[in-house]
Amino acid sequence: MENEFTAEESTRALEMLTHIEANPDINQVTLADELGVAVGTINWHLKRMVAKGYVKVKRAQRKKLRYIITPEGIALRAALTVDYIKNSFNLYRQVRERTNLCLQQLQDAGYKSVNVPGEDEVAEVVRLTCLEQGVVLTNDTQAPQIHIEGIKLALKLPGAAPSDAAAEEDINRGDHG
Repeated sequence: MENEFTAEESTRALEMLTHIEANPDINQVTLADELGVAVGTINWHLKRMVAKGYVKVKRAQRKKLRYIITPEGIALRAALTVDYIKNSFNLYRQVRERTNLCLQQLQDAGYKSVNVPGEDEVAEVVRLTCLEQGVVLTNDTQAPQIHIEGIKLALKLPGAAPSDAAAEEDINRGDHG
């Protein structure tokens, strides 16, 4: 199936199709609230999905609409779900590869423990990779640290010059920065 959406539109379309499937009687205001966007954004996306044949609109009552996902819409939702899963696994693999590079640098420098600040999903993947590799996690702020910015990782060694840290960060950025 040909996906004519940008990455952001794909995410929005998948979210909308999922919500519509769960509740065909949902209105645009509720849908906007649940997705955290403006009603105009929902309206624009719905009109586009209707024009492309992914969703049909039926009048349920005088002022109430019902959104029905067409077979094409179901196929689109399946394709968008597969794309989402593939993208998620690719990001997961990138974070693990970058973490392993940092852990190799850590080992080469003679350290066996590391501080991994942050509470997001990337930090959690980094922590799990550290544990898998037998590296001790510590809250010691004087210990080496894996600095996380988005999916960029950089090993910061205690007493390392700023230029060393910048070089390490460049190594771990990868193609998508």
